[in-house]
Amino acid sequence: MWWTKTQKIIHRINFYVCIVGMSLMIPLMLLTTGDILGRKFLSKTIPGTFEISEYILATFILLGAAYTQQVKGHVGVDFIISRLSSRVRIFCEIITTILSLFIIAIVIWYGWLEGIRERTVSDMLRIPQYPFRILVAVGGFLLWLELLIDLFNSIGKLRRREG
Repeated sequence: MWWTKTQKIIHRINFYVCIVGMSLMIPLMLLTTGDILGRKFLSKTIPGTFEISEYILATFILLGAAYTQQVKGHVGVDFIISRLSSRVRIFCEIITTILSLFIIAIVIWYGWLEGIRERTVSDMLRIPQYPFRILVAVGGFLLWLELLIDLFNSIGKLRRREG
């Protein structure tokens, strides 16, 4: 009961965080279009377009990674695994998820350390970089929670097959 509620809360948080990330794509498209049109027809660009685009893309990717894991949208190669029995496939899922949890935990840790140490700003617009570095830790943590849900679900599948 508590696990189902926790899962739903994490899924809902990741869904709304992903919506925030996706909503940044419209300003990015408008900025890029304006920069291209300005360069083509007025021979002038919008200052800082490249910097803003970098930050928006980083935010979009980091805020969408957990939701992509939730809907199983990450690329997977299963031409070898698909030939194994379902029990062995589940065991491989568990091992892969544990390794992913470990790797993402390292990303979270270093993202947090880099974020709290960062004092630099962007070259042209002088935008502080620390919020985007901390966002690595935040997005990584949300992805880590989704991977944890996957791990528990895979262990549950393995147990049901044993019983």
